[in-house]
Amino acid sequence: MKFEIYKDNGGKFRFRLKAGNGQTILASEAYESKAGCKNGTQSVIKNAGNDARYERKESSNGKFFFNLRAGNSQVIGTSEMYETAQSREKGIESVKNSSKGADVVDLTVA
Repeated sequence: MKFEIYKDNGGKFRFRLKAGNGQTILASEAYESKAGCKNGTQSVIKNAGNDARYERKESSNGKFFFNLRAGNSQVIGTSEMYETAQSREKGIESVKNSSKGADVVDLTVA
């Protein structure tokens, strides 16, 4: 499990939390600064263990996803889309169990 910090096409900083198989399980909003983005990864680690911080949702096309929210209710990250609610729950458990030990890899460094 690792966090990857990268720049999007608009020049903003984002992170994604990747599982051991390389699949992205949580993606962040855009940050103006790299420092803000790094703080976002720490917020995931801080809040990941609290089940009340997960907002379980269903999209208009019937797929399932979740948002992880900070204590101030701001969305820290959004999951991928899952085919079933059970798969979504497995994604939440993966974030809960693995984010603490995840490395942070900065892909913006040349």
